Amino acid sequence: MHALARTARAQVNTCNAVSEGICRTGAWQPASSLHTAGATQAHRYDVIVVGGGHAGCEAAAAAARMNARTLLLTHRTDTIGQMSCNPSFGGIGKGHLMREVDALDGLCARLCDISGVQYKVLNKRKGPAVWGLRAQIDRDLYKKYMLAELLRTANLTIMAAPVEDLLLATAAAPSGHLCKQDCSGVMLGDGTKVFGRTTILTTGTFLRGQINLGLVSKPAGRIGDEPAIGLAKSLEDAGFTMGRLKTGTPPRLVKNTIDFSKTTLMLGDSSPTPFSFLSDSVWIKAEDQVPCHMTYTSEAAHQIIKETMHLNRHVQEESSGPRYCPSIESKVLRFKNRVHQIWLEPEGMDSPVIYPQGISMTMPEEFQLQLLRTIKGLERVDIHQPGYGVEYDYIDPQQLKATLETNRISNLFFAGQINGTTGYEEAAAQGIVAGINAACSVQQRPSLIVSRTEGYIGVLIDDLTTLGTNEPYRMFTSRAEFRLSLRPDNADLRLTRRGYDAGCVSDYRFRTMCDIEDKLTAATHLLQSIQKPLAQWWQSMGLQRSYANHNMKNAFDILGYPEIALELMAKAHPGYFEHLVADRTLTNRLKIHALYAEKEILQREDILEAQQDEQLLLPDDFDYNESSLSLSNEVKHKLQKVRPHTIGAASRIPGITPVALIRLLQYVKKSQKQAAVSS
Repeated sequence: MHALARTARAQVNTCNAVSEGICRTGAWQPASSLHTAGATQAHRYDVIVVGGGHAGCEAAAAAARMNARTLLLTHRTDTIGQMSCNPSFGGIGKGHLMREVDALDGLCARLCDISGVQYKVLNKRKGPAVWGLRAQIDRDLYKKYMLAELLRTANLTIMAAPVEDLLLATAAAPSGHLCKQDCSGVMLGDGTKVFGRTTILTTGTFLRGQINLGLVSKPAGRIGDEPAIGLAKSLEDAGFTMGRLKTGTPPRLVKNTIDFSKTTLMLGDSSPTPFSFLSDSVWIKAEDQVPCHMTYTSEAAHQIIKETMHLNRHVQEESSGPRYCPSIESKVLRFKNRVHQIWLEPEGMDSPVIYPQGISMTMPEEFQLQLLRTIKGLERVDIHQPGYGVEYDYIDPQQLKATLETNRISNLFFAGQINGTTGYEEAAAQGIVAGINAACSVQQRPSLIVSRTEGYIGVLIDDLTTLGTNEPYRMFTSRAEFRLSLRPDNADLRLTRRGYDAGCVSDYRFRTMCDIEDKLTAATHLLQSIQKPLAQWWQSMGLQRSYANHNMKNAFDILGYPEIALELMAKAHPGYFEHLVADRTLTNRLKIHALYAEKEILQREDILEAQQDEQLLLPDDFDYNESSLSLSNEVKHKLQKVRPHTIGAASRIPGITPVALIRLLQYVKKSQKQAAVSS
């Protein structure tokens, strides 16, 4: 075993005992103890979270941080925080979500900084606004660190028990024509009732989950885990519009049967960038990072796929699969005469298993092995676990508010793949928002709603709640219209104060953010105060430029040139900038800030205009049948289905006409004036 892995694993070995079930009240306790107490006061929680995946962990931790008495219910405690698919976090767009989750004091970024085996910033050929932080993760370390983190979290109880049903009652104060029920908790598989003031469902792929391998299908949320059949039926009976999605996972390969000498070596960054704003560095030295390797599919592999299509039930299914992470079967059918990359990724520091990113497959296992052995470097490979497909139910996310509370049932929230998304990062982002807002609801505090102008989390939730999805939704930077302002480097400046005001961010994180904010402001003012003719700047730094331009430029403007580094300016102008260069984090952030300063000013007007639309609120019980609105039946139907919370959100619903928006705007402004007069 690698020495680093031995050290890290030793720190979390005490977590292994959780397989028997745990209760975070200061002592270990079998999960079965929940079943013996009956529906007593001890079973009343502020927030109940169903599901121990990435959405559930973030939701439970966020609610508990806000001093809400929280229960995390999961089928098995030994799978809490499990990375069910790829052994990596982050990427283009996804890395942005992780930084924003971290800014709200979430867990995943900090845990990746102490469990990664290779770190790399993607998309560096473009500007920092669209860089994608990514890391290969040691599955076991991440899962153990997640459990250890949750065990240390006050106000959080963890129990292993299946959830069979929701506890619903007629709403005490019905909201409009749709929301007529309240959720007061859940019923477990053995009939035990657990009461909660709010409930968050983060069921992943478990709602009526079914795995497919060749022509064989069996009920499962993932291999080795039972699906949630009763809960899916409960949601259907409650009137939610549901759909069916599918995804897949590749076969896991035995590492020592791969000839890596025939593949392309892919190393991590020479200076790894941490995910968390609280991390000065990652836990591993650059030279100790574990390499990845790359190979390609072959014509022989493509031929096997074509010849076994009749044996592949998953590919023939009508349910929608992931457009941006398709199976190798789908790639070969869709992109004929093209070879496809395969990334051979380590599953841990000393793991004997390799994850072949890019070739999820669902054909019979014997043909999977035949296919793999046609690939360069895999001629003698053995399969550790075959690839398989998963089908599962999801809820149309247009039935959610921007808080992720459902429109149909009050006090019930959904987060993660149940809303039609794919990916750990998308799940974590939804989980933290649902956890915060469930706690806010209990504590009668204002909800935390992140708008499209404030973060990728806002883009994610707005896309889901206004547009819906009929395929697994994945985040990309191209989805954000204000991406030059919504950068990975400034997520804390954008969101940490909002999270602190909501009560989910610690004093330490808030002080850390304020400290860097003050440093950036002071450094910016210093740079802006030092002015010289442009020709003098070029000459002092020994750059080959035209010395005829004598326009005055300040140091901040000069730092905004892509090729100019603060270190070069400090060397050319002793006594001015040395103290800034000494702070590596400040130097990096200051450079990016200067690089985008002019672009941000140009975009600010568009952001302000969008924010004005977002400030025009539409009540949850808005009556779109109001005769004075004169809306068409088609527009009424769309608005009643989505129930947008602002005029801005209404404008993004396909099919909502400019005339309808003007009438809504007039109605809202009239209502605001009447409210102002009456107050």
